[in-house]
Amino acid sequence: MSQPRGRYDFYIGLVLAMSSSIFIGGSFILKKKGLLRLARKGSMRAGQGGHAYLKEWLWWAGLLSMGAGEVANFAAYAFAPATLVTPLGALSVLVSAILSSYFLNEKLNLHGKIGCLLSILGSTVMVIHAPQEEEVETLSEMSHKLGDPGFVVFATLVVIVSLILIFVVGPRHGQTNILVYITICSVIGALSVSCVKGLGIAIKELFAGKPVLKHPLSWILLLSLIVCVSTQINYLNRALDIFNTSIVTPIYYVFFTTSVLTCSAILFKEWQHMAADDIIGTFSGFLTIIVGIFLLHAFKDVSLTLANLPVSLRKEERAANGTLLSTYECFSHGEESPAGAGEMQVPESLAARRNGSLSAF
Repeated sequence: MSQPRGRYDFYIGLVLAMSSSIFIGGSFILKKKGLLRLARKGSMRAGQGGHAYLKEWLWWAGLLSMGAGEVANFAAYAFAPATLVTPLGALSVLVSAILSSYFLNEKLNLHGKIGCLLSILGSTVMVIHAPQEEEVETLSEMSHKLGDPGFVVFATLVVIVSLILIFVVGPRHGQTNILVYITICSVIGALSVSCVKGLGIAIKELFAGKPVLKHPLSWILLLSLIVCVSTQINYLNRALDIFNTSIVTPIYYVFFTTSVLTCSAILFKEWQHMAADDIIGTFSGFLTIIVGIFLLHAFKDVSLTLANLPVSLRKEERAANGTLLSTYECFSHGEESPAGAGEMQVPESLAARRNGSLSAF
């Protein structure tokens, strides 16, 4: 593949990944608007077992938007490196947060706005320094990559760790430790992204008129993807059911993205030809996104805006000055008033007890 063609595919994948985030982020707003409209009409809510939302066109618009986003995300892996596509999934959280503040009247506090800004900044840095993956154009080349000893060892470790977590650790600690179910979703997710990447190549070959349906790897990848995605959905739902969503979401994003970056580096050798500044830029962008997602979720219930920030600072300043003033007054009036003398006897008695305890030894 020529260099201009490679850049062309890179930009196609970038546009698809960003479009996916917009569609998925907007889908939550459309669904929520539809459910709120039904609630105002007095229909039985979905949380109570009602299915009136199936007659609401806004809910269906949200579902179609979600489907379009997933298709765009699937297609993005066929053109751009997984190291670029996966971290950009955080933009869907930002799109949802921003749109909800405008269309659902949900307040976005100062922490959330800073988190959105940091996530956008981190995504931009990652796009600028994104690695160019090793050329893989056919299923035969993909089959050769999957047979690489490094990837075989990695995949074997992922399967072993997942089985141990599912059958040994999960039943004992899954209900109390948030990392158990999230780790299962994350490490399995690394394999699912590899399957998506391979199926994307198969679809490109199919459109080119090649007999990919006769290639056994296509069906192996499809079956593996179904198993991996089913496992992810199962254990992610368990984590969301037990623990707070504001905690699960950022931790899952960090674990999942880290697993995908590791798997992609081993499978496609993305980091071998990267300059040092690009490696630092990629990690810096990723860490910036992590901080942004953390601020957006961890402090979403804290009522802090630019309007009341100076008031809060003034209150803290007055409180600090009041403390210093009361301490000063305590000592300045100690010589004049009997009450002050009584108050000064407290530290003296404490000192006497300390001296007494020392003399006892």
